[in-house]
Formats: sequence, structure tokens, C-alpha cells
Amino acid sequence: MSNSSLLVSLAGWIPAVVFPAATGWQLTKILRSKNAAGISVVTWLLFGLANIGLYVYTEKYLTFQSIFGFLGTALLDFIIVAYTIYLRPKSKRA
Repeated sequence: MSNSSLLVSLAGWIPAVVFPAATGWQLTKILRSKNAAGISVVTWLLFGLANIGLYVYTEKYLTFQSIFGFLGTALLDFIIVAYTIYLRPKSKRA
């Protein structure tokens, strides 16, 4: 493996670790506090869609970095959206 391909491979691990870690951190905060005040449903929905778009764009459908970094993060994004909506008062859900 050349230095260039090693660097590219290592660079692929950055989003595979950072994206789900950051998203998981936010989800954990919401789950522990049972409070989603200030959480933007639209923002997290768009993050989820963007992660799916990046997964398709990279065309690396079977690599762990793409699956975990993009699809795994998208799943966490959508869980944040669903739980945020669930925590809203019933009057604001409609």
C-alpha cells in the first residue's frame, strides 16, 4: 500500500468515527434529559438525508467506513428526529 492510499484509507476513518460519535453524543443527551428543547427537527432530518447522499456519492457501498459513517449516522439522525417529535407536547406535534 502506497503512502497516498494509506492516507486516503486513514482519512476515511475520520468521518466513520466522528459523525456517529457526535450524533450519538447528541442522542445520548436527549435520551438522558428527556428534553429536546432547542433541537431542530429539520436540521437533523437534513443531516440524515445528507448522510444517505454521501453514502451513495462515495460509491463504496460495502466498506465499513461508509456503512457505519454514513448510513449508521443517518439512522441516528432519524432517531433524533423521531424522539424529538415524540417529546414535543401533543399540541405542537400536529
